[in-house]
Order: sequence, then structure tokens, then C-alpha cells
Amino acid sequence: MASAELFEVVVGLVSLLLAAHLVGRLFARFRQPSVVGEILGGLLLGPTVLGQLAPDAQRFLFPTGGAAAVGVSLVYQLGMLLLMFTAGVEMRTVFSRENRATVAVVSVVGMLVPFGIGLLMVTAIDTTALVGPANDVTGLTLMIACAIAVTSIPVISRIMLDLGIIRSRFARMVLSVAVLEDIVLNVIISITLGMVAARGDEGFGLAVLLGIDATAARAVYHVVVSLAFFAATAMVAAWIRRGTGGRPPRSRPGEVAGRMTVLLSVVALCVFLGVAPIFGAFVVGLMSGRRGRPDDNEALVSIRRFSSGFFIPIYFAVVGLKLDLVHALDPWFTAGFVLVACVAKGASVYLGARMTHRSTSESANLALALNARGGPGIVLATVAYDAGIVNESLFTTLILTAVGTSQLAGWALEVAVRRGTLQADDNTRVPTGPGNVVDDSHVPAEHTPGNAVVG
Repeated sequence: MASAELFEVVVGLVSLLLAAHLVGRLFARFRQPSVVGEILGGLLLGPTVLGQLAPDAQRFLFPTGGAAAVGVSLVYQLGMLLLMFTAGVEMRTVFSRENRATVAVVSVVGMLVPFGIGLLMVTAIDTTALVGPANDVTGLTLMIACAIAVTSIPVISRIMLDLGIIRSRFARMVLSVAVLEDIVLNVIISITLGMVAARGDEGFGLAVLLGIDATAARAVYHVVVSLAFFAATAMVAAWIRRGTGGRPPRSRPGEVAGRMTVLLSVVALCVFLGVAPIFGAFVVGLMSGRRGRPDDNEALVSIRRFSSGFFIPIYFAVVGLKLDLVHALDPWFTAGFVLVACVAKGASVYLGARMTHRSTSESANLALALNARGGPGIVLATVAYDAGIVNESLFTTLILTAVGTSQLAGWALEVAVRRGTLQADDNTRVPTGPGNVVDDSHVPAEHTPGNAVVG
């Protein structure tokens, strides 16, 4: 790499990092999800703002080709993988066995109903105005359905922490439902991405080596491989836990390097098998937990802190950088999509909660909380856009849906706490204003005030 190319790469990354952190911290100061600020920071440097005010400077900072584009893209991809890894690690810490009936029913109803509505929605709209370069209507349909059904664990965790209800029975219920939903939806996303990517592969991957060419055979292959990958990883994790007696292992020299080697090796294996790399990173994180909190493991803490300080903010900033609200935004379609997504998810969760005899207020609060799409919704939009499944207009709509529903969930739950319809069950709620401290022992480090939120 020539000196000039290195300079371009470094300047681009520094610009994204500064914009993400500065705007993200501003949002956090006003108790808003910092991920929204990180996306806005990238938006300011993209075609929406800087591209309109100083197009030459915008093209110099972020060219569409060359070493600078490759360097930023590499960090962006690593940020997405580490985001999914840390999300998987967090899920091991929040899952609860309490209220099993409610968790099971709300998970099934709250996922299947909006997913089904998403499938029906595609039949009522003109897909030619939404489908990406891959021209895959099946993939487009599945991605839209997942975008309506998905829930964000990190964002809703941060919201409940700020409101002082993170240790409540309500919080454990919400996070348990979100874990189950996200696992299932990640499997569907992985299968969809695998099938779409397979059509563009030229002589690479296990399916090519096995001579699997027919569309139906490819679909069966990716379903089987994705499920087998998840099952095999679960078996390996269970074997490791039995070997350690379920105790968190002591940190060892080189453990960070070891965990990163495993993560990247599994990602490479996923690429070869045709499994979505983000699913591989998610499963490795999911299976990395041991009994106890991840904060007890120095290697996981180190990976999480550096990722949350560098790779993940740049990932979200690049998401904002890709948005073109001047040319790619369809305001009427976006407003309609957000409305359908909120009604479908909220009504189905409320119905599921009422089916298990939860009170009207508690059912409504569950519906509000599980409507936040945050980081998972953003990842879904970016991988669908990068794979050519959705076009720029739908990509913009999906990002704004993820951000908007997260903001709405935070505002609505804050009103519920203020009105007294939502509170901590164990009397541990502490005001989060100046001079007060929240007991965040049940929350991952990046969700505590002053740290980056990963979506």
C-alpha cells in the first residue's frame, strides 16, 4: 500500500471514529441510545450532509474505490462480526427461566404473527421498486418479514437500565423473549443470505465442490447446513462446559488472541460452508458464555471494550455513511412501513401476553419494549443491502425503522415508569439522575452509563 493510500485509509477511519464518538456521547448525555448518535455521525459525513455541502471533500474522504474504500470496508465488516459476537455473549447472561409460559407464548405469537404479516405485506406492494441487484424476491420477502419481527436486546437493555428496572421480573421476561426470537430469526437470515450468495459464487464453497446446482437443492443444503452448524457448535460448547465443571475458567495469557482466532476461523468456515458469517459470529458468542457473568472473564471484557471503542462505532458510522436521505428516502413508504411494523409487533406481543393472563398494563409494556429493533434491525438491513437483496431505498427505510422503533420504545417506557405502571419488582429501582447510582450488576459493561452501546 502506497503512502498516499495509507493516508487516505487512516484519515477516513479517524473521521468516522471521531464523528461516531462525539455524536454518540452527545446522545448518551441526553439518555438516548448512543447507537443512533453513531449512525448520525456517519450520516453527517455521507452524501446526505457533507456530500451536499462539500461534495469534493466527501469524495476525497470516502472514495468508492481503491485502497481507502477497501480499508474502511474491512473495518466495517469486522465491526459487524464483533457486534454479533458480543450480542451472542450478552444473550447468555440475560436468559431467564422465570415465567416460562409467558416467555414461550409471547415468543411464538410475537414472532410468528409479525413474520407472517411481513410475508403478506410483500404480496401487496410492488417489489420491483424494492428489490436489489440480486433480483431475489424470495430473499427480499424473508428479509422484510424478519425486519418486522426482530427485537433488539442491547437497546432495550440500555433503556431499562436508564429507567432503573433492569433487575425487575419484567426486564427478565423481555430479555428472555428477545433471546429466543433473535436465535430463530438469525437462523432464517443465515439461510436466506446463504441461498442468495450461492447464486453469485463462482467456483467457491462446499456446495460448489459437491456439485449442488439446482435451486431447490441449494435451498435444502443451506437449511441443513445452517441448522447442523448451530447444533454442532452447541454440542462443542456443552462438551467444554462439562470439562470445566460449569465454572468460569481463569484468564490465561494469550486468551484474547485465542478467542479471536476461534472467532475468525469459524467465520472463515461459515464462508466456505455457505453459512452467513454474522450467524457464525453470533453463535460463537452465544456459546462462549460459561456459568457466571462475562465480566468475570478478562478476555471477553478486553474484546468487548476494544470492539465497543473502535470497530463497532465505525460500523454504525459507516451505516450512516451509506444513507442518502436526499435521493433514496421515500417518506410515505417509510412512514407506512414503520406503522405496519409497530402495529404488527406490538399487537402480537400484547395478544401473547394476554393469552397467559398478564394484566392489561403489563401486556402493553411488553408490547412497547419488544418493539425496539435497534442493532439487530440495523445489521439485518446492512447485510441485506450488501448482499444485493434490497435496494438503497428499502435499506434506508429499514435503518430508519430500526432507529425509530428504538426511540419510540424508550420514550413510551419512560412514560410508563413515570405513571407508575412499570416499576422494579424487588424495590431496587434507583433514580438515574445526577448524583445517583444504578446497580448494573446484571447488565453487560457496554450498557452501563458512560460506555458505548452496541445496538
